[in-house]
Amino acid sequence: MNGDFSEKLLLWYSQNKRPLPWRGTQNPYKIWISEVILQQTRVRQGVVYYEHFLEAFPDIFALAGASARQVYKLWQGLGYYNRADNLMKTAKIITGQYGGRFPEDYETLKTLPGIGDYTAAAIASMAFDKPCAVVDGNVYRVLSRIFALETPIHTSRGKKEFNLLARKLMGDSPPAGFNQALMEFGALQCLPDHPDCQTCIFHDQCLARASERQSDFPVKKKKNPAGRRFYYYFVIRFESRGETFFYLKKRSRRDIWRNLYTFPDIEMPFALENPMDILTMAEKNRFFGTVPFSAGKPSSLYKQQLTHLSVSAWFIPVFLHEPLNNETKNSLSLVQQNQLINFPVPRITARYLQDNKIIHVKEK
Repeated sequence: MNGDFSEKLLLWYSQNKRPLPWRGTQNPYKIWISEVILQQTRVRQGVVYYEHFLEAFPDIFALAGASARQVYKLWQGLGYYNRADNLMKTAKIITGQYGGRFPEDYETLKTLPGIGDYTAAAIASMAFDKPCAVVDGNVYRVLSRIFALETPIHTSRGKKEFNLLARKLMGDSPPAGFNQALMEFGALQCLPDHPDCQTCIFHDQCLARASERQSDFPVKKKKNPAGRRFYYYFVIRFESRGETFFYLKKRSRRDIWRNLYTFPDIEMPFALENPMDILTMAEKNRFFGTVPFSAGKPSSLYKQQLTHLSVSAWFIPVFLHEPLNNETKNSLSLVQQNQLINFPVPRITARYLQDNKIIHVKEK
């Protein structure tokens, strides 16, 4: 089936592929950026981020010389900020140790921060024509259905089995074309919920379709239930000489949203019946020191779903009559309102800022 499979697939791809901006290039930098952005990101959203990222950092040297704040700001909204960390680390390694040239070898690529099996295979095959199989969620779905593979995909055995099968099916086909075709087939034809089986080029070969078990594949291990976090943010505002300032804190612990900026907060193990009760706790712990303040009405509930975590947040406006003293403000930054747009913040904070017209974001 090998030759027949790849021949059918490549013909389908030539007739149905989308004109995505990273296709048709063998530039390893552009391929790397696109693959990292598309991890956990839909293509439509990824295209916008990809184009803005390359506009700001057109090559590996530009990225290596960028500040962390610049990179995080461009990454804002994509989540999984460790990807941005690893981009910066790898850019510095490639410019410092490899003279700005990406390694062509699959195993060497995997030694770079943030580049695992999938990304290394993508760069090696698409930039350097190495016969490496790229196996993403779309590929798992297509192959598991056609061959009725029962091995759970999130196991070491499953990853090895699917990778070997994809490599076998590739045969002598152009690696870049085959890999992109197989991923595209899963994205457009063999959909998760409503696969178009009637017009499928593998209609007569697909074992899942023959047994009407399409929804059973791919097989996945059961996930643990998502955890929950509850945050109460103090939107501390201070007026001085006709200007409005806000206090921000940088999250530096190894936790969610590391290196992003948020408002000072108190995290609770449960949701309070009345969000304003958090002010009593704040005053008791001298959260604002001895500075006089008044508080506004708390926001409605804001939610953000992360991979294994559900975040609930309330934002409470706090108006200071004088700036916080040095002992109280600790690591907080006093930021002028018109400068808030330049600070990378979690999506949940960005929504609050926009909803309350504290910042204005131009349509892209």
